[in-house]
Amino acid sequence: MTAVSYTVMQELNGERIDKAFAAMQQDWSRSQIQTWLKDGIVMVNDEPVKTKYKVKEGDVISVTPPETEPLEIVAEDLNLEIVYEDSDVIVVNKPKGMVVHPAPGHATGTLVNGLMYHCKDLSGINGVARPGIVHRIDKDTSGLLMVAKNDKAHESLVQQLVDKTVTRRYTALVHGHIPHDKGTIDAPIGRDSRDRQKMGVVDNGKHAITHFTVIDRLGVDYTLVQCRLETGRTHQIRVHMNYIGYPLAGDPKYGPRKTLDFGGQVLHAGVLGFIHPSTGEYLEFEAPLPADYEDLLKELKSNY
Repeated sequence: MTAVSYTVMQELNGERIDKAFAAMQQDWSRSQIQTWLKDGIVMVNDEPVKTKYKVKEGDVISVTPPETEPLEIVAEDLNLEIVYEDSDVIVVNKPKGMVVHPAPGHATGTLVNGLMYHCKDLSGINGVARPGIVHRIDKDTSGLLMVAKNDKAHESLVQQLVDKTVTRRYTALVHGHIPHDKGTIDAPIGRDSRDRQKMGVVDNGKHAITHFTVIDRLGVDYTLVQCRLETGRTHQIRVHMNYIGYPLAGDPKYGPRKTLDFGGQVLHAGVLGFIHPSTGEYLEFEAPLPADYEDLLKELKSNY
């Protein structure tokens, strides 16, 4: 694996190396970085340093992550709901409860396991464990995902995400009564310094924008909204809606502990649109709300 490096900015001056590096590279936890520091593969200005080292503005931190053992992906017939497919792309409607790609604790039953059974020609850009995966949605979020079947398509779809030209609209049920009909949340998202398993709005986070429109108000306790992603940060909708005081129902991780028993956040990726990598045609797909989501809304409406 190739080395990656970052230059320490003024706001991180004086921070411990592990905390500073984790702030700059949010895909890696502090514990992972601490392990690499002990192994001597984290360098500052081309010299190995100890965990207690405090960085200075202008320091160049670099690491060459060790190669990980590739996971053996088992092809499984998971009866995936394929919404669209051609020689370049697949659009799949992922059910709630399905993990997108294999990881420790989830070696089988993932979307990738199902895709490997469905077709053999997937882009290899993201490696053995994530063939064809261009973007992902949380385990307990249902809805539409685009998957690349070759590297050219993969590069095109990723670039569209970077250029913010992909249409991604989600239907979310949130706690509280939102009085205004629409709004925009522009707040940077990064790893929560108090809980590395969570994301949060943090000063040194990555740029993140969510637009929302109220669909329905269910009494004073809940509001149904449509969220449109301009960026695609980890847990973006969950973090942003909680940040403005309207956390997702069914989501004790980011909202109140006492919430709806839905088996996860009430969130559905219902609309996905992109430019076809080969034809240049704009394609847009819509997946209706799952039955349990519809049933929940009917129950809530009947109670007010």
